[in-house]
Amino acid sequence: MPTIPPNVRGAVITGWGTALPPKVLTNHDLEQTLDTSDHWIVERTGIRERHVGGTTVGLSVESGRKALDMSGVDPATIDALVLATTTPDRTVPASSATVQKELGLRCGAFDLNAACSGFVYGLVQAHGLIAMGAKKILVIGTDTLARITDWDDRNTAILFADGSGAVVLEAVEGEGQLLGWDLDADGSAERFLYSDIGGFIHMDGKEVFRRAVRIMVDSATKSMGHAGCTADEIKLVVPHQANLRIIQAACDRLGIPIERAATVLQHTGNTSSASIPLALADALDNSRVQQGDLVLLVGFGAGMTAASAVLRWGGSTDAPVMM
Repeated sequence: MPTIPPNVRGAVITGWGTALPPKVLTNHDLEQTLDTSDHWIVERTGIRERHVGGTTVGLSVESGRKALDMSGVDPATIDALVLATTTPDRTVPASSATVQKELGLRCGAFDLNAACSGFVYGLVQAHGLIAMGAKKILVIGTDTLARITDWDDRNTAILFADGSGAVVLEAVEGEGQLLGWDLDADGSAERFLYSDIGGFIHMDGKEVFRRAVRIMVDSATKSMGHAGCTADEIKLVVPHQANLRIIQAACDRLGIPIERAATVLQHTGNTSSASIPLALADALDNSRVQQGDLVLLVGFGAGMTAASAVLRWGGSTDAPVMM
């Protein structure tokens, strides 16, 4: 992927929000219907519980409203809504159109499907829109995977869940937060993780694990190269929350201690497009990121897609561009 050209207007995240359905499904609950156990699930995935329920629109509206409130941005001044999701509520129209209406936005809105890499795809897209003149963008990652999960399949039922995370991006005069990025896809591997229209998720877990670690490390290395930084300089890595063993293996290969990784999957499960913003928001809410810190976002997903971005938290010291 190309490096960011000089003198391109950047952006910073000024607000974030999350949403999880109230219903919690624990590993002990799954023990009642599946040939599995809490110990088996935790040992192989790191997941202890997950949230299920709600709609893609409803969760998106909740997380988006929280992000807007935190940023203090008037919804009417948002220039575009990017909704990363692989589980829209309807085939037509895009779920983003309904979210736009419910949030009181007056802008273009579109869905983006890059599976679990979707939020980073959307974040990069939003920075591109800002480079072309937009001032404020709302990026949401939401998935309701419970609807396409076969709850009798032990290989997938223990993993997938529902949730949403959102951020507000505002343009700044000068360098923003995005220092380097990478987007990738390997269509030859789509057969290892897929869901046909009207069907359930099918996954070759061993093959996904093998390829996921490799593609995450490759994408992250490219982004750090574009950003001109090393793994030692990364203060926090925010990986896709699919499996703790995948996160550990990717961190090991990157040379980043697992202690510097943001993880929430033990309580959220794999929420696809929502997983990175959920983990990022948790880290921010717990003061794990300070002004000027380098943050690496990296994920992989069905397709197989991959995406990563290196952010300097807070970007430049320039104030957001006024309307």
